[in-house]
Amino acid sequence: MDVQSISLLESYPEIDSVKVNNLLTEELFDFSPKIVVLDDDPTGVQTVFGVYVYTDWEKDTLTHAFKEENQMFFILTNSRSLSESETVKVHTEIAERLCQVSKEQNQTFLLLSRGDSTLRGHYPLETDTLKETLERNLPYSFNGEVFCPFFPEGGRYTFHNIHYVKEGEHLTPSGNTEFARDQTFSFQSSDLTEYIEEKSKGNYTKESCVVISLEELRSLSFDPITMKLLQMEQFQKVVVNAITYTDLKVFTICWIRAMKKGKHYMARCAAALPKVIGNISDKPFLKGRELIAKGTTNGGLIIIGSHVKKTTEQFKALLESHTPLELLEFNVNSYFKEGGLESAAKEVLTQAEKHIQSGKTVLIYTSRKLLAPKDFLEEELLSLSVKISESLTSIVSMLHVKPSFILAKGGITSSDVGTIGLHVKKALVLGQVKPGIPVWLTGSESKFPNMPYIIFPGNVGTSTTLREIVESLILGGHFHEET
Repeated sequence: MDVQSISLLESYPEIDSVKVNNLLTEELFDFSPKIVVLDDDPTGVQTVFGVYVYTDWEKDTLTHAFKEENQMFFILTNSRSLSESETVKVHTEIAERLCQVSKEQNQTFLLLSRGDSTLRGHYPLETDTLKETLERNLPYSFNGEVFCPFFPEGGRYTFHNIHYVKEGEHLTPSGNTEFARDQTFSFQSSDLTEYIEEKSKGNYTKESCVVISLEELRSLSFDPITMKLLQMEQFQKVVVNAITYTDLKVFTICWIRAMKKGKHYMARCAAALPKVIGNISDKPFLKGRELIAKGTTNGGLIIIGSHVKKTTEQFKALLESHTPLELLEFNVNSYFKEGGLESAAKEVLTQAEKHIQSGKTVLIYTSRKLLAPKDFLEEELLSLSVKISESLTSIVSMLHVKPSFILAKGGITSSDVGTIGLHVKKALVLGQVKPGIPVWLTGSESKFPNMPYIIFPGNVGTSTTLREIVESLILGGHFHEET
């Protein structure tokens, strides 16, 4: 499959966005299930604001979430850092408890499994586990699963069933990107119908997938699309093509209509779909210095754990900035020495506390080259990544000085820092500082209450995005709109 020019996205016919928005508002008016988004790392709130994220799924927590006024809430599972067996356990527990709380509160719910827009993760294991568990506990079965990794904030578009990743001024088929060569979640197929067949090992075939094309969406074929959804059965997959939010809204109108006729679906999606189905409006990007509490004299803390190519490019660009930073390298290869990671963490902690207290912002970064043995298995590499993340997190756990902000780069890193290092149980999503880069306000129960926590995915942004965010936080400038 060939790389495409970004200009190709403008070649499709215009769509009446005002009409679509009005129709969606009508459908959402009496659409009232709780919308529960299971997030496999903390970056799934990339498109929303004013909603809560919960970091555990105890029954009391879910009961509290169901009673909240907000229709939608997120549960952080962090399953992208878990083994397959751990993933099954977590999703079984969540599904069983959701059923219990739903019955007790007499409140139906719609479940979205938010996964990576570059297609990495435990798929279809997560949604298969949810389906099987829910169907044992609910009086209905699932007709279908919506599959929609479209995420324009991160430059992810789907057309002709091919999922593309924006790289500069070009669109690269997802199967040709570095993400497809992920050491834990590798794949080959860019065609989403073929991806589903590949990842399910043929349990769901390419031919069995229902496809919603851009042509159908752009021609506002509401009735034919709805009929396709109504005819789905036995957890068929529906692949949604989309290159704009209006495309996704057209699909969502049809999807809601099908659900109102008694059909049941689950979704595997990126962060765009929760925004649309959750009726979340747009919001201007948050400004750097406005996030930091007045009177704060301590410096901030930046932690870079991700090793994807984009992160390394962003890290290099940050180093070229004139922003005053104290750089502390965390040697990941100390993993291969007895007690090495623990020793490295303590050494970095001592220096970090001193600098933060003196008003300097500290950048802790993992060494860019991992010297893992060539015969390391996927599970061993995942375990190694988790151990490194745990060690980085321990630095936050042991901090005695409250930073003016924390920014964590990378999915596993940001999850562990939030849940383990900061002990966050419930966080409010304030919005985003750049496309796809959300900010939590930590809860009162956390290690450092009411502190802005910026969650920067490893695979999002341009080469200068990290630099621009840090400059805005430290130097007080405003964020520039990205093109």
